[in-house]
Amino acid sequence: MEQYEPISCDFYDELEAFSILKKEVEIFYEDENGLTCSVFGRIKDLYSRDKIEYLLLENGKEIRLDLLIRVDNKILSDY
Repeated sequence: MEQYEPISCDFYDELEAFSILKKEVEIFYEDENGLTCSVFGRIKDLYSRDKIEYLLLENGKEIRLDLLIRVDNKILSDY
């Protein structure tokens, strides 16, 4: 995988709000092959491991934060 690029604090705050509200969101992200994927779910946790930040969905799916494209109507590149 490529080197981790931290996301903006403002976008992180948006993710935390979704998690706290337990809101089901649609997440678009880039997979390990560079393809755009989407998934619906609730963000269960945000955490760091080996200096890389992740979100964990209730279904167990883990996504690197720097691979996020859009979460609901929040677009990472806007932050």
